[in-house]
Amino acid sequence: MAGLDPATSEPRGITITADDFGLSEGVNEAVERAHRDGILTSASLMVAGPAAADAVRRARRLPTLKVGLHLVVIEGPAVLAPAAIPDLVDTDGQFPSDPPRLGLNYFFRLRIRRQLAAEIRAQFAAFVATGLTLDHANAHKHMHLHPTVGRMMIDIGRDFGLRAVRIPAEPPAVLARCGTQVGLGARVLYRWTALLRRQARTAGMTTNDHCFGLAWSGHMNAARLQSLLAALPEGRNEIYFHPATTRNALLRRLMPDYEHEAELAALLDGEALAT
Repeated sequence: MAGLDPATSEPRGITITADDFGLSEGVNEAVERAHRDGILTSASLMVAGPAAADAVRRARRLPTLKVGLHLVVIEGPAVLAPAAIPDLVDTDGQFPSDPPRLGLNYFFRLRIRRQLAAEIRAQFAAFVATGLTLDHANAHKHMHLHPTVGRMMIDIGRDFGLRAVRIPAEPPAVLARCGTQVGLGARVLYRWTALLRRQARTAGMTTNDHCFGLAWSGHMNAARLQSLLAALPEGRNEIYFHPATTRNALLRRLMPDYEHEAELAALLDGEALAT
C-alpha cells in the first residue's frame, strides 16, 4: 500500500485528482479543502467554467496543488464566442450533450474540425494566461478518447508546454477485486484507451498506467476508496473525484445523482492513505 511520501507530501505512485475545478464555487472550495486538509494532489481546470476565476485565485494560494486543463468539447461552455465557432456551440456558447453526433462531426466534417482546433487552442491559451503551471490535460466526459480530439489536444497542447495526459484506462479485473463487475461496454472502452496511449507516447507525453473513477463516477465514497487502495495494481495510478462542499442548481442539473459531498468526505479521510 502506498503511503504519503514525506518529500513531496503526496501518495507514492498515486495521483489523486479533482475534475471540474471552476464549475462552481462549491467545487472550488472542496478542491482547496481536500488539498489543504486531505489527500488531493491535483485538479483539472475548466477555463471557461462559471467559477473559473475563483478557481484560479484559490490555485494561486495553493503552490503545491498541481493544476491541469480539463478540456471541454461537450456539455459545457466554450472560450471562443459563438460567432467564431457556430457549428460547435449554441447561441449561449454551450457545447451540446450528444456524444454520438459530436463524435461523427469531429471525425468527418472538416469545417467543424477547424473550429474544434481553434477552440482547443483557445482553451490552452486561456490556461496559460492564468499564470498557473500546466501540469497535465484531460477532457470533460473523457472526450479525448475520440481520436480527433485526442490528437488535437496533444498536438496543440505541446505548443503550450503540455507534458502529461490522462489515459482513462480502468482495469476491469481491479474493479472485480473490489466487488464491481463491469459490462461489455466498459471492457471495450478499456481496450480503446490503447489508441490514446499510443498518441500520447508517440508525442513524448507522460501517461498514467491505470485510472479509476469511471465505474464509480460521482460515487467514490470512503468505503470504495479504501477497497480500491487495497487492490491497486503496480504502476502509475490516478484516482479522480468530483468533490463539492455544496450542490448548486448547475451541479444538480448536470449530475443529479452524484454524491459530491461524500466524495469530499473521502478525500478528507485521514486514514485513507495512512498505511
